Amino acid sequence: MRILHNLRRSFWKIGLDISEFTPASHPVARRKQILKAFEIDTVLDIGANSGHFAQLLRKDIGYKKRILSFEPLSSAFKALQKKAERDPAWDVFNYALGDSEGGGKINIAGNSLSSSILNILPSHVNAAPKSKYIGNETIEIKTLDSIFNDLCRNSGNIYMKIDTQGYESKVLKGAEHALEHINTIQLEMSIVPLYEGELLYLDMFNFLTGKGYTLIDIEGGFADPVSGRLLQFDGIFHRF
Repeated sequence: MRILHNLRRSFWKIGLDISEFTPASHPVARRKQILKAFEIDTVLDIGANSGHFAQLLRKDIGYKKRILSFEPLSSAFKALQKKAERDPAWDVFNYALGDSEGGGKINIAGNSLSSSILNILPSHVNAAPKSKYIGNETIEIKTLDSIFNDLCRNSGNIYMKIDTQGYESKVLKGAEHALEHINTIQLEMSIVPLYEGELLYLDMFNFLTGKGYTLIDIEGGFADPVSGRLLQFDGIFHRF
């Protein structure tokens, strides 16, 4: 352990890190164990962007079962579609999930990843200038409840990841029926408001625990690079 610690200290000096790949010390290893322990056979990747999360599941975690990715932004969807085209267990859908059916607009961020249906706040842009909006696009919005039976009829244990930049509560509101069949949820939880009208972490925690979920993991997320203040993290919840 001392050798590993000394090696890590050497890497810290150049802005890098290494760690043991175990559930006790690494978030990806922990997520791998969660997928295995809860026998997850379907992952709902909501807010997929160009497929970063799904690729992490495939390449880093070794998850081989079904992935359903949802991404409304046309440019990101093209990249997502290309990555999924040779994977028969990975299906992609070019629309957003929310609390209503119909059309809407998504704001396009300069870094793409921060694009949202909601207005972005100065707290976000100040910490990540490339998140500033540069345009918008008309999109289709559906509720998860409206498509769940068709897509997940044969699913057993479902892991739902929501990365929708402040729109997470709207996705959950449109999934009242689906939540009865989803046992594990990973979603972004903001400590300070980053998008106009988003539900903050304590309210989100109370909502999910009220639905019978228990918080089982926390992963570090978005932080202010100047102050080091954590602004947002990922919470993973499971219904036992």
